[in-house]
Amino acid sequence: MDLTEHLEYLSPEEQLNLRNEVDTLRDELKRMHKSEKRAVRKNREEQELKPYQAELIKLQRHLEETGKKMVILFEGRDAAGKGGTIRRVTRYMNEKHYRVVALGKPTEMQRTRWYFQRYVEQLPRGGEVVLFDRSWYNRAMVEPVFGFCTPQEYDNFMAGVTGYEADLVRSNIVLIKLYFSVTKEEQARRFERRKTDPLRQWKLSEVDVQAQERWDDFTNVKYEMLRRTHNSCAPWTIIRSNSKHLARLNAMKVILNSVDYAGRDTRLDWVPDDDVVVSGARELELMEAQRLADGKFTA
Repeated sequence: MDLTEHLEYLSPEEQLNLRNEVDTLRDELKRMHKSEKRAVRKNREEQELKPYQAELIKLQRHLEETGKKMVILFEGRDAAGKGGTIRRVTRYMNEKHYRVVALGKPTEMQRTRWYFQRYVEQLPRGGEVVLFDRSWYNRAMVEPVFGFCTPQEYDNFMAGVTGYEADLVRSNIVLIKLYFSVTKEEQARRFERRKTDPLRQWKLSEVDVQAQERWDDFTNVKYEMLRRTHNSCAPWTIIRSNSKHLARLNAMKVILNSVDYAGRDTRLDWVPDDDVVVSGARELELMEAQRLADGKFTA
C-alpha cells in the first residue's frame, strides 16, 4: 500500500502533517547526499595535494642542508584564500624549520622605528622558511586605503621597498611574492558564509565589512603596487583564487619551482595552470586593458 492509499484513512489535518514530515525527510536526504558529495570532493582534493606536500618536505630538507633561507609573502584581498593555502603548504613540514608570521597592529614604539625593522626581526635563519600572512606590503595595500599611514609614509615605502628586497635576495634569501586574486562576487560569497557559519565568524573583522565598499580603492593600490614593485629581482606572481583548491595546488607548484632541489618526482605535473597563475607583468597588462575598455580597473 503506497502513501496515497494510507492518506484516505487519515483526517485532513493528519494528512497535512504526514505530507510535511515526508517533505522534511526528503529535504534532509538531499542535504545528506549533498554533504556526502562535498566530503568526497574535499577528500579527493586533499589527496591531490599530498604529492606536492611531500615535495615541500624535500625542499625544506634541501634548504636545511644548504643553509639557504626562504621568505614567502602571501598577499591579497580579504577572504582571498591566503590562510588556507598557508595551512596546506605547512601541513607536513618540519615545524622546527618554518615559521608563519602574521604581525598585528604596530605598537607606538614600533611606529617610531624604521618601517621594515619589525619585519627584519622575523627574517629566517639559515635553513628556515618564513611565511608572511600579510607582510610589509600592508603599507602598499591596507594602510593607504584605510588611512593607517600618511601619504609621505606610503611614498617612502614605495621608494624604498625594491631596494630592501634586493638586499634580501643578495643575502641568500629566496623571496617569493604571491598575490591571491579573488573576484568581488566570490569575496562577497565568502564574507556571507563567515557571517552565518559559527566556525568562521571569528574571521570576519570590521576591515572585512568595508572591503566590498572599498573594492575600487583596493584595486587602484594593487595596480600601483604591481607597477612599482614588480621586477626581475623580486617579481610578483598572481594566484587566481576563486577556486581554493586550484589556488593551493598551483601556489605549491610556484614555491617548489623556485628552487632546484634533489629528488624531485619527475612523474608529477610541474607546470602551473595558466588560468590560475599569472605573472605580475601580465596582470599589469590585463589591468591596463580593462581600464582602457571600461574607463577604470575592474579586477
